[in-house]
Amino acid sequence: MPKLIVGAAILDDLRHPSKLLVARRSAPASLAGLWEFPGGKVEPGEKPEQAVHRELAEELGVRVVLGDELAAADPAGWPLLGNAVMRVWFTALQDGVPRPLEDHSELRWMPLTEGVALLELPWIPADLPIVAELLRVLGFESEN
Repeated sequence: MPKLIVGAAILDDLRHPSKLLVARRSAPASLAGLWEFPGGKVEPGEKPEQAVHRELAEELGVRVVLGDELAAADPAGWPLLGNAVMRVWFTALQDGVPRPLEDHSELRWMPLTEGVALLELPWIPADLPIVAELLRVLGFESEN
């Protein structure tokens, strides 16, 4: 059974999104400087949706509203390195101002209308297809 990771596509608005919050890793050294969706491991006995809320409180100091899940081709989730998969939810801020509290050196709001610029960030390789699908689902496909 693969290890389950959760991620959050934090949007400025769930109904009419125009920006996505992205996070640059500070650790581990192999991922430092690369961009990702904030999130992390699902703890034993924890539901994935609960893990999204817990991880965002720990990593960014915020509470969010969960929207729909960004479906992967495999119902188990998006494949990551090793024996892991990630499930990603659309979210919007409910309370708090995002701050890089754990594992991140920078947070940045990226305009969804600039899909090419978003895709050109140095993403963790496993996250890049998720970004492309997010842009497609939200109707912001790049011209590439």
